[in-house]
Amino acid sequence: MPTNLNTATAADIDAVPGLQGHGFEIVRYRSERGGFTALRQLEEVPGLAGKTGGLEGEVSFE
Repeated sequence: MPTNLNTATAADIDAVPGLQGHGFEIVRYRSERGGFTALRQLEEVPGLAGKTGGLEGEVSFE
């Protein structure tokens, strides 16, 4: 089951392959700018530019 990046905790996000160590930044980005609607928005999170390939089935935004 994909992890919802709009409701998951930092620890839940850190458990997603490819996002380890980025949970805190993703939660901070979400709280500052609102929820995610598309995978491409992860590119704007510090440290994730160019690292979102392969996450399509791992995360959701609903």
